Amino acid sequence: MNEVPVLRTERLVLRGIEYSDADAAIRVFADPEMSRYFLADYTDPDQVRAMVERRVRAECLPGMGHWVFELDGTVVGIGHLRPSEELPGALPEIGYNLDRAHGGRGLATEAATALIEHGFTTLGLSSIWAIVHESNVASLKLAHRLGFLDVGGGEHYGGPHRVHVLLPGAHGKPHHIELWVPDLARAEATFGWLLGELGWREYQRWPDGVSWKLGATYLVVEQSPAMTAAGHDRLRPGLNHLALHVDTRARVDELAAAAERHGWRPLFADRYPYAGGDAHYAAYLASEDGFEVELVAAEPAPSGCGVTQSS
Repeated sequence: MNEVPVLRTERLVLRGIEYSDADAAIRVFADPEMSRYFLADYTDPDQVRAMVERRVRAECLPGMGHWVFELDGTVVGIGHLRPSEELPGALPEIGYNLDRAHGGRGLATEAATALIEHGFTTLGLSSIWAIVHESNVASLKLAHRLGFLDVGGGEHYGGPHRVHVLLPGAHGKPHHIELWVPDLARAEATFGWLLGELGWREYQRWPDGVSWKLGATYLVVEQSPAMTAAGHDRLRPGLNHLALHVDTRARVDELAAAAERHGWRPLFADRYPYAGGDAHYAAYLASEDGFEVELVAAEPAPSGCGVTQSS
């Protein structure tokens, strides 16, 4: 059983689905139109009870799973944000079903937006996917309103579906980070090597500095003539360290092993790679000038969560 957080919108409460929600789900799916684009016939109460049980028992990454939508204490819909069993790589897939008796009020948009914000803001997902039956005009229009991009189609969940993807926007994300360094050449040698290994590319260069860019964010190192101190001390107020994602644990190991040849020394080596805790696989490195970076391995993706749209 996978626990999901409670999400709140202006009108709705989204909470984890429970066995006791079966009767409410039977009511939601009693309208034959609710089953129109499913393989299963959810006008059959037994099939709905089985579906609810599978959703309750599903196992996903923390924070992902299945919710019910409550309006004034009444269940009016069901939704999910979970690894897809249709798309390669177990990509995060969203789904939502709203009681047709409550349609036309923007509640589906409200619920889906809450799941999307949770996925991007809390879970840090790099994309969210939606698979919509090609004849489901209402859901296709909703996906468009939410900002999803149609990237193709095919046979999914036993029928012709359109595949959509939504990418996070730039709002609230770092535009750039600027480090003032005592020795530009040393900083360029250390940070230039590390950032290059992580996919950053040189962006700008001027007499006192250089920057590297990844996506919309860039990092600057500058030996500014306006500096008022001779060196950096990460134990004083100000920047303590930079933490950067690394795609696999093996890649963290590779970078940690090579770092000393490029001006970095290991920190907390006696506790590597779990100096940050048993579930946090990371390397901690410090440069000659006292700057610290933390290289954090991404969590492995799950194979799925055991429930498909058609079930």
